[in-house]
Amino acid sequence: MFKSILVPIDLADTDLAKPAIATAATLSQTWSGAVRLLNVLPMTPVMLAEYVPADFDEQQRQTSEEALAIVARESGIEAGHISSVVRQGGIYHEILEEAAQMKADLIVMTSHRPAMRTYFLGSNAGHVVRYAKCSVLVVRH
Repeated sequence: MFKSILVPIDLADTDLAKPAIATAATLSQTWSGAVRLLNVLPMTPVMLAEYVPADFDEQQRQTSEEALAIVARESGIEAGHISSVVRQGGIYHEILEEAAQMKADLIVMTSHRPAMRTYFLGSNAGHVVRYAKCSVLVVRH
């Protein structure tokens, strides 16, 4: 049923992602599916561009790819069933784009308990749930 599972991860808080990764691992084993870990880097603001090295974005991408590789190794998912990708842009937009590109059957993501501000402003998980073309499983932390 779930052959292609996308798991967005915030590398600043990998502990928050652990329940989503564990859930994706169980589902991928059950359905012999593949898991893709995703990290989204924010765009560097134009006004900061002159203050950072010319290859800042590439350094950020390389650091994120290395961190995702570590998370993938520690996930308990067989190497042939897990991959990772780093994208740059708006978080929920890039999650939805990656899900569409890889033809994901399921997005598994972790979310904090909702606070009053997220009811009015919306959260990345909320946007993904509303606009994803596939099933979304939100694991509460």
